[in-house]
Amino acid sequence: MITGLHHVNILVPEGTLDRAEEFYTNTLGLPSAPVPHLQKGTLLWFNLTPDGSQQIHVAFGSNSDLHSDRHACLKVGSPDHLLTLQQRIWEHHQRGGDAAPLHADKPGEQNSGAQGIEYPSRFFARDFAGNRLEFTL
Repeated sequence: MITGLHHVNILVPEGTLDRAEEFYTNTLGLPSAPVPHLQKGTLLWFNLTPDGSQQIHVAFGSNSDLHSDRHACLKVGSPDHLLTLQQRIWEHHQRGGDAAPLHADKPGEQNSGAQGIEYPSRFFARDFAGNRLEFTL
């Protein structure tokens, strides 16, 4: 009956939607999507697919356990795209700033997830609010 992923909802502290916009639009390259009129200023939506059938929703809340393994896994189209995205996230982490990722796996080094042949090409990062993100082929 389930046919796919519609959206993943992640949490950021109140007053940080601008940071979410910077990270998810500028660093990850996701286009923003319109939100319901009555919820403007309280959440953001970003399209993962051109038709908007898969999204990341950003809402206010607390990520109290910054070591949690809960995460969204985002699929990337090719090994080259995966490496390019990892480099872009790593550079933003190194550069710092309010919207910078709290953690990013360094390109060329072992990723911070479980190891094994089941996980040949992936990496992890935590956005500025501590949301864990996995990127894979």
